[in-house]
Amino acid sequence: MKTKVSKMSLTDIKVKANALGIKTGKLAKKELIHQIQSAEGFTPCFETGKNDCKEMDCIWREDCIKD
Repeated sequence: MKTKVSKMSLTDIKVKANALGIKTGKLAKKELIHQIQSAEGFTPCFETGKNDCKEMDCIWREDCIKD
């Protein structure tokens, strides 16, 4: 189970992306998270409007799904 992260800052997201070998450049938060999701083998679905998400252990869930 992955550790859930609450409201990651853009700096934290860039650190995670860099650790995965993703070049952050001027990518926006949503684009970075999509690349991180893909690199980790998940569907890049952050903030795509998918409100029926079954990924309960997703570290981005709190930022993504507005319950």
